[in-house]
Amino acid sequence: MKKEIGAAALVTPMPVCIVAAYDKDGKPNAMNAAWGINSGNDEVALFISKPHKTTKNILETKAFTVSIADAANVVPADYVGIDTGNKVENKFEKSGLHETKSKIVNAPVIEEFPLVMECELEEVIDTEHTFAIIGKVLNTQVEESVLGDDGKVDITKLNAISFDTFHFGYYALGEKVAQAWDAGKPLV
Repeated sequence: MKKEIGAAALVTPMPVCIVAAYDKDGKPNAMNAAWGINSGNDEVALFISKPHKTTKNILETKAFTVSIADAANVVPADYVGIDTGNKVENKFEKSGLHETKSKIVNAPVIEEFPLVMECELEEVIDTEHTFAIIGKVLNTQVEESVLGDDGKVDITKLNAISFDTFHFGYYALGEKVAQAWDAGKPLV
C-alpha cells in the first residue's frame, strides 16, 4: 500500500553534476548541481539558483563544463557544493581539484572527474528562484579507463554517484539489471 507524502518533486536518482565556469577575469569556480539532465542528444539542462558564483560566471562567459562526479572524488564533489565562490577566493585550491582550459569553450575542464561535457550557453529560462541553463554540448572528454570494449562509456566503470533527495546521501551507481528496449519485449 502506498502512503501519501504530499507534494514532493522526487525524481530520483539524480546525477551529481559538477558545473565549472570562468569569471570575466579567467578565474575558475565550480559548484555541485544535483538538478541536471540531458535535454537533447547534444544538450544539457541545469536548474541552478541565481546567487551562485558559477551561475554568474556562466551568464558572463556564455560557456561552462559539466562533469559527472564519481565515487573516487566524492569529497571534493561535495565540498564544491558546500562552500560558495561568492565568499571563498579559490575553491579549486581548497578542494584539491585541478583544471585546464577547454580547447573548445572558454571554461575549465576538471581533471579528476572521468567524464566532462564542454558546453556553450544556448538558452536561459528565468524562473522566480532559479535559472534553467541550457547548454549545447560541443565536446565530451572521457577517461579511457571508463570506456567499454565498444568504445562507449561503461557506467559500471564510471562509478558515477547519485544524490539521494530523501536522506541527502550519495550513492554509487553501477549494477546492470536489464537491457533497455529488450527487457519488455515479452510483453509486446
